[in-house]
Amino acid sequence: MGRWTGMDQPMPAQTNRSPDPVARELSKNLREDNVAHLGPSAALTLDADALVRAAVETMRAGRSGCLLVTSGGRLVGLFTERDLLTRVLAAGRSLDTPLREVMTPSPVTTELQEPLRVAIRRMQEGGYRHLPVVDGNGRPVGVLSARQVVHYIVEHFPALVFNQPPDPRQFPEAPEGA
Repeated sequence: MGRWTGMDQPMPAQTNRSPDPVARELSKNLREDNVAHLGPSAALTLDADALVRAAVETMRAGRSGCLLVTSGGRLVGLFTERDLLTRVLAAGRSLDTPLREVMTPSPVTTELQEPLRVAIRRMQEGGYRHLPVVDGNGRPVGVLSARQVVHYIVEHFPALVFNQPPDPRQFPEAPEGA
């Protein structure tokens, strides 16, 4: 008597399942809602010639992890907590260093009317926690943060967020609860 391998059984029929309606709704809303829908935070800004010391104080007072660096009112860079740690403190530079020397120059940006999914894709591909929002002339109008994106998803799709097991493929062996 040979060992059963399951290979002698017919393959289960392929089913054409329609995409999950919640996923469809999320995809639709991300395509239709624009960056303005999230209400980006007001931008903290300083001129490129300002000192790191002023940037740290501005960020602390504004309770923000980033600051937009401008020159002539136009965005020229971004200064974040990460820049402070890696480009100033770890490099042994003074807090009296001008921002233009330690900022992230020419950051990736978005505009208020841009679809939300485009902005989120830019954040995801670049690994950015903050995305400057500019007008058509490159002047800063706000900052889109990863936190705002998460709140958007939770607010609009609570069932998608709150009702998921840690591993969607995992099921309890016995019913939970009383």
